Amino acid sequence: MVERDQALPGREHRPYHVPTTHAVLGTPLEGPWPEGTQRLYVAMGCFWGAERLFWGMDGVVTTAVGYMGGFTPHPTYEETCTARTGHTETVMVAYDPAVTDAETLLRTFWEEHDPTQGARQGNDVGTQYRSAVYWTTEEQGEVVRASRDAFAAELERFRLGPITTELRPASEAGPFFYAEDYHQQYLHKVPNGYCGLAGTGVSCPAGILPVDGAAPAEAAR
Repeated sequence: MVERDQALPGREHRPYHVPTTHAVLGTPLEGPWPEGTQRLYVAMGCFWGAERLFWGMDGVVTTAVGYMGGFTPHPTYEETCTARTGHTETVMVAYDPAVTDAETLLRTFWEEHDPTQGARQGNDVGTQYRSAVYWTTEEQGEVVRASRDAFAAELERFRLGPITTELRPASEAGPFFYAEDYHQQYLHKVPNGYCGLAGTGVSCPAGILPVDGAAPAEAAR
């Protein structure tokens, strides 16, 4: 992972165009969204296939791909691919918590990629392909940690792991920088385009947070 003082300098403003509307959902890509909309950021390797997973889920208001978790302000795709910005390819998922929840989104996250590979995902190698989750509320953070622990236990049953996924609040991970126009909803525009997603074949348990308010660690036991 590049150090902050060795990262590319970046720039003050976005150097490219980003569409205003989601090509599939017809919703604003950067807002405003309905009151109560929540955001969760996930990184699963190449963001093209990852974004497609989420835009078809019930309760998802919009999705977008971009760069997060690094140091370089307003990076380009080419710069991110040098692994000198510190970012990972990330999907922003904006969702209606009255229709879906973080646990449902995270089950898709854990099951649809391999979170044990470190700085790679399949044939895609580099820190820009690392697995990560960045949350925006304390409640999301609890579910992220609980789902990680539950999925780690399932992986261990099959002698897989350990999980290498980076877990941080979005406030610590830094801004989400929207990727270039052609990356947004790429697999809608290019249906036969590249998708490098491959899960482990292990399912993430449901109901990871007990209704009695016990802590996630207590629930895991």
